[in-house]
Amino acid sequence: MHWSKAPVHGTLLTRSMRDHTVTMVDNIAWICGGCDERGCWRDMCCFDIGTSASGASISRTTFQWSHPEIRGEMPPPCRAHTATLVDRKIYVFGGGEGPTYYNELYILDTLTHRWYKPNIPTPHPLPRRAHTAVLYRDTIYVFGGGNGHRALNDVWALDVSVGMDKLKWEQVQTQGTKHGARGYHTANLVGNVMIVLGGSDGRECFPDVWVLHLDKLVWREVKPDKTYRRLSHSSTQVGSYLFVMGGHDGNKYCHELLLFNLVTLQFEPRSTQGRPPSSRGYHVTTLADLRLWVFGGFDGHIVYDDVWILDLAAAAYLPQVRLHNSEFDVVRVC
Repeated sequence: MHWSKAPVHGTLLTRSMRDHTVTMVDNIAWICGGCDERGCWRDMCCFDIGTSASGASISRTTFQWSHPEIRGEMPPPCRAHTATLVDRKIYVFGGGEGPTYYNELYILDTLTHRWYKPNIPTPHPLPRRAHTAVLYRDTIYVFGGGNGHRALNDVWALDVSVGMDKLKWEQVQTQGTKHGARGYHTANLVGNVMIVLGGSDGRECFPDVWVLHLDKLVWREVKPDKTYRRLSHSSTQVGSYLFVMGGHDGNKYCHELLLFNLVTLQFEPRSTQGRPPSSRGYHVTTLADLRLWVFGGFDGHIVYDDVWILDLAAAAYLPQVRLHNSEFDVVRVC
């Protein structure tokens, strides 16, 4: 695995990126919101990674920034929101700026370049930021975050199989071992399970790992032999691993890349080649074209506008993971 810094060009960013979101639609990364030293933003930027949806090379210019013209009712300037891809539409929920927290939902159609703000009847989740969202069987599940007064540990569901005029929120009643409220954690969907790593309640930085079985709505704790305290990190599934990068350990910002094995349920530190990104949190990582892409972040002093690439030794991570009888089961790809 080898690190390199992307040689970007085009209509370059005039700001840095912290607490933003990145959503991959084919070969385009859509960057929404976030903040820098001056404040929060509401604009949408695009970054072309230069491959097709199938991963085949194409002749167009790559590593290019652009700023598409987008119409409609766009979200206010915000950070620490979520962005969930549903059929080429990006569902943006929550976030905030300064002391203001939001619980509105905005939908961007990436084909027509238009924002929509559906009128959703009550009940609504509390306004929040630093939460997570995953899509499972046409339902977006939102977990945790904070509302400016306390950390949250509730779960809300939004059925997106209906039209925008029929959307409604439902609070999910879960069972199993109770975990602490948190924000700035990560959540990954693996099969029918949501895996939550780390986070903070504003006082403590957590090292724990939890899974929510979305068919049974039951929480349970996973206890690796060695744990790592993390908040504002990123976690991206690559085959049968979660690639956990950076974040804050309660004392300092980190640069380590940790691999969480979804078969053994253990962390596996791995070495990489090249010059890695500097220590940071509040960044975003995403997988595309057999590469891990890192966008922006914050190291306690500097908000970054850079893009980094980790070229993967793909054959080592080809196994796929599914859930079987509440345990992870590996299906080898031949």
